[in-house]
Amino acid sequence: MTTAYLDCFAGISGDMLLGSLLDAGMPFDHLQEQLALLKLHDYSISSKQLTLNGLACTKVHIELDHDQPHRNLADISAIISNSALDIDIKDNSLAVFAELAAAEARVHGTAVENIHFHEVGAIDAILDIVGAAIGFAFFDIDRLVASPLPMPHGFVECAHGKLPLPAPAVVELCQDMEVYGVDLQQEMITPTGAAIIKALAETIGPLPPLLLEKKGYGSGNHLFEDGRPNLLRLIIGQEQKVDECQEVEVIDCHLDDWSPESFPWLSEKLFTARALDVSLIPIQMKKGRPGFLLRVIANPAHGQRCKEIILSETTAIGLRFRREQRLTLPRRQVLIETSYGEMEAKEVQTPEGNKIYPEYEECCRLAKEQDVPLQEIYDEVKRHG
Repeated sequence: MTTAYLDCFAGISGDMLLGSLLDAGMPFDHLQEQLALLKLHDYSISSKQLTLNGLACTKVHIELDHDQPHRNLADISAIISNSALDIDIKDNSLAVFAELAAAEARVHGTAVENIHFHEVGAIDAILDIVGAAIGFAFFDIDRLVASPLPMPHGFVECAHGKLPLPAPAVVELCQDMEVYGVDLQQEMITPTGAAIIKALAETIGPLPPLLLEKKGYGSGNHLFEDGRPNLLRLIIGQEQKVDECQEVEVIDCHLDDWSPESFPWLSEKLFTARALDVSLIPIQMKKGRPGFLLRVIANPAHGQRCKEIILSETTAIGLRFRREQRLTLPRRQVLIETSYGEMEAKEVQTPEGNKIYPEYEECCRLAKEQDVPLQEIYDEVKRHG
């Protein structure tokens, strides 16, 4: 699976994304040839190499010959649909504009068909969005992931006058996305950039595990007051899907007034709720009291249920939780023949080759059936490994 990751440490705009795609290796001639299929005129597009904060990057510049009309969604859809672009490029471009139109409609309290785009209806925005779709098709991207988005403050001038940052359309587009605030009074995310992520990104989060193949840096239009480079970093690589969750939620709490005799009951309930691991660690707490650290690891999708169980079944009145990455080795269940009979075990693919690991319950079963010490069963399995 070819995955593209948008590292938006300085935000995102359409021209920054175009620059990062060119910097990653998409030929400029290919971009020009594909954009020409839109049959738009009265513009010129160019790119040049820059260095920001010591980093080589690509800057895209689109120059318009005259003022642009205020196009609506139907106008833009007709331009894209009537072109000779591949169907995937058309579909992705139209999906981005649909998100933009819906966001603008919510901001202005009107219907989508009544929205007349200003900045985002101009040729440069069409070229940015369609150009991004062209780039994703060129690299044969299967999955798009984006980092959490930085949110500045202050104001920006637009066709409707002075508006707060982030722009209202950006706030609408970032609904249900992970964002964070930064102390900058400069625009970092344009509606075009936010709409591309909203429409095409599968998820927002950290860089997924992948074999990195290409990277590119696309430059923005202004310098940031805090000194960070105004760049979008694009990372492209091969991602290997795994059956297990590689991002987990770790839930902790300290207990000093709870009886550990109920831990087996608690563990059973948590595992029934699909916790991945449950542990209880003795600790010394404030005022010298002995206590326990209860730690539960879960798929984020099942974290809420695990938290409810902890708060219901223990004396905890608060919890700490965080997201962490994990790496697990590929493994599968196998049947092995031993001198004591057939049993299940795990075959694990390690960097040193495949190894067989015993299953505790299976070892106990055979030890009881054959009336032999448990360790003999373990030793027998290890001989198979």
